[in-house]
Amino acid sequence: MITLYTWTTPNGRKASIALEELGLPYRVVPIDITRQAQFAPEFLALNPNNRIPVIVDPEGPDGAPITVIESGAILLYLAEKTGRLLPAVPRARSEALQWLMFQMGNVGPMLGQAHHFLRFAPEVIPYAIDRYSKEALRLYGVLNTRLAERPWLAGAGYSVADIATFPWIARHDWQGIDLARFPAVKRWFEAMQARPAVQRGMEVPK
Repeated sequence: MITLYTWTTPNGRKASIALEELGLPYRVVPIDITRQAQFAPEFLALNPNNRIPVIVDPEGPDGAPITVIESGAILLYLAEKTGRLLPAVPRARSEALQWLMFQMGNVGPMLGQAHHFLRFAPEVIPYAIDRYSKEALRLYGVLNTRLAERPWLAGAGYSVADIATFPWIARHDWQGIDLARFPAVKRWFEAMQARPAVQRGMEVPK
């Protein structure tokens, strides 16, 4: 059984959604980042970068246990372990990887900054709020263009790219975004929201 070390963040929920979609048995170890649990020595032994999520799979690729850090790497590991959520055809696989990397390099970092300066910064910094609010709008525009012509980010098939992106879009209100302005994103968001595995994954940890 895979062990998932996680918390209720978008990055954490990527891993739990993937595990639910794949039907892999797993147990959850909550890492309460509001209480600095990510700095505990036992967690740092798993991930010296003190970030969730982390998985430990007792049955790694060579049959030995493996620890996987970084949410994108976890999604790829689980997809390759099961042969699902990532196309086998090279062109389609490349497309899925491109949009997974778009999430890792753009959607996550930039929307995370919007979260911070709009909700959590100890002082109001107009420049930062303006910068990251505009970037959030730009990224939603990119997603809307992409999804206007295809049901999923990688094309016709649901993939790790959709799983990686959804938990960040689920916090659109934190980013000051009205999904009605982006109808293709709204349609995709509602399709994601309707998936039972996504619903279960978004509730981890309880």
